[in-house]
Amino acid sequence: MSSLRERLQAAYEGNAEPPPIMKTLGMNFVHLEEGKARLTMKVDQKFYNPMGTLHGGIMTDIADASMGVAFMSTLGDDESFTTLELKINFLRPVYDGEITAESKVLHRGKTVGLVESVIKNQEGKEVARALATQMVLRAK
Repeated sequence: MSSLRERLQAAYEGNAEPPPIMKTLGMNFVHLEEGKARLTMKVDQKFYNPMGTLHGGIMTDIADASMGVAFMSTLGDDESFTTLELKINFLRPVYDGEITAESKVLHRGKTVGLVESVIKNQEGKEVARALATQMVLRAK
């Protein structure tokens, strides 16, 4: 069985299915390198909240996916990870178009990592910023 990192790389290259949540929500890989990831997603009314804007949970999903992909790219063959904490600040509403989540690993320790994501609308304006604390898990 291949490592998480190898499966992620295969999905990025189009040689494997992306993670299920990315497929369900229509997220696309744009960029992947060690410790960095960029995902995009089309926004339309199926993702609206009662106010007629993008639901915050959907914006959190793309931030979480992008941060997870960025962190996953740093894992060794015997490693996995789990999120310990995720925080997001919403800065402006999104109505339609495409959003982009660009994430980078700020700290990668032996046990704990810190990842940041900046989410922008199609005009390049920042709409949210997220931070996640990740814990590295190792096979025994």
